[in-house]
Amino acid sequence: MSFYINNTNPHKPGPIQANGLNAVCEKVLIETTKVFDACVTQTTETGIILPLTGFNPANPALPLTFISAQNQLGNQTTISNLVIDRIDQTPNYANVSMTITIPLTVTYRDANGVLGTATSSVTVNKSAVLFVPQPSLSPIDIKVNALFSSNTGTFTADNTFTVTGCFQIVIKVTAVVDLLVPSFGYPVIPPCQACQNCNTCPGIDDLPLYPTATNINRI
Repeated sequence: MSFYINNTNPHKPGPIQANGLNAVCEKVLIETTKVFDACVTQTTETGIILPLTGFNPANPALPLTFISAQNQLGNQTTISNLVIDRIDQTPNYANVSMTITIPLTVTYRDANGVLGTATSSVTVNKSAVLFVPQPSLSPIDIKVNALFSSNTGTFTADNTFTVTGCFQIVIKVTAVVDLLVPSFGYPVIPPCQACQNCNTCPGIDDLPLYPTATNINRI
């Protein structure tokens, strides 16, 4: 069993039914990342220079034939040269500009037909007009999720490809805040399907999953 397998318990995540609001039982204060504004941009650019390092296997036979370039696993995109330039007429909005660097894995075939990979990165400058709240004790953070993909490129010099690639970049204005939200209370966690006949554990079976606080009195 799981939240979604043979589970009819009403205290589980899922769609809210017509009378779902009647089950709201408390207001919960949570610490979370709030997204104040966001936008997405998609572009195709030509003439992108990709210098190569970290060859695997080492010392490939030149020239190389380009196959593809993709984001590295983990997508550790970095931001530099960030500027938040507020607009005088509408001070809650700003032109947010930055330099975005995306690490890449480049796949190629060498002159002997051996398939290999190398590392590289692509850098792009982006700007967007976004809603940016006024300064507070909870600092505003600009986050970026970026994807890059290319399957068209040529070997233009030692350890270098020139490629045409597609960018998809999501820019977010965020802050870590304390947020008051309506809650249905704690979910009922069902047993895993493979553990339906597990042995009981004295001292653990009666222990609640979550802390409880009943009969709260004001001081």
